[in-house]
Amino acid sequence: MRAACSPTLDMAIPLPHLRHPAVAPSPSAPASAAATLPSQDELKRVAAHRAVELVESDMVLGLGTGSTAAHALDRIGELLRCGALRNIVGIPTSEWAAARAAAAGIPLTDLNSHPVIDLSIDGADEVDPALNLVKGRGGSLLREKMVEGASRRFVVIVDESKLVPRLGASGLAVPVEVIPFGWALTLRRLQSLFDGVPGFNLKLRTATINAKASSFGKIESEFEPFVTDNKNYIVDLFFENGILGDLNLISDEILRITGVVEHGMFLGLATSVIVARKDGVVAMDKQSITNGI
Repeated sequence: MRAACSPTLDMAIPLPHLRHPAVAPSPSAPASAAATLPSQDELKRVAAHRAVELVESDMVLGLGTGSTAAHALDRIGELLRCGALRNIVGIPTSEWAAARAAAAGIPLTDLNSHPVIDLSIDGADEVDPALNLVKGRGGSLLREKMVEGASRRFVVIVDESKLVPRLGASGLAVPVEVIPFGWALTLRRLQSLFDGVPGFNLKLRTATINAKASSFGKIESEFEPFVTDNKNYIVDLFFENGILGDLNLISDEILRITGVVEHGMFLGLATSVIVARKDGVVAMDKQSITNGI
């Protein structure tokens, strides 16, 4: 006998002005519950569960990395266990995602076996009004960009704190993955690229200082460099006023620096972004952005 799936978490969290009728709160919900504002983690779960509604049986999925993506992985695993989804295979964007997906019971494959992915679901560190992203503060930007760039559809799940007027405007890191050999030279070339930009700084990420670090006075030799799943290092770029100028041009200039593997600006890759706000869930896609909606 097939176990019944639990309702989506959206139904358990009172969001009074949901834009999507399928997850509107029950009219019988007590008024006191509706007045309770959800936590940031609950908002992440709402966005993740909404994205998983797009998953269908027989799909190849790109499996994201991070606290928001974790909710999507757990939900996909739940739907597989109860039989609501069948014949799903996933391509993880990190060793962390592989372990989390395996624990959830999601069968895994790789890009060599499945070079075209039906749907990828992942979080983001920043989302600008054109649906450009900053990703990789967890250090998985290279595999994330490879998987999500191979996807027919890439759905981003965030809470409203990730929305920014321009990339880098949060004041937090825009990561660049570099090879360990000659990393200090690569760092100096990245510094030269942004010479004269007010409020710009950068630093090698270490295992004891995360991507939100704002102190630049530490002696780097005191710490071990952060190492990615690809055995590379991360240089974090910080922009006091965000990244100004042509993002595609800046992307090309960064990638032309010898020693740079990839950067955390995901330009034009997101098909849609699901934003969980305290007053409801909003889905933005390329078409609505193009039409000015």
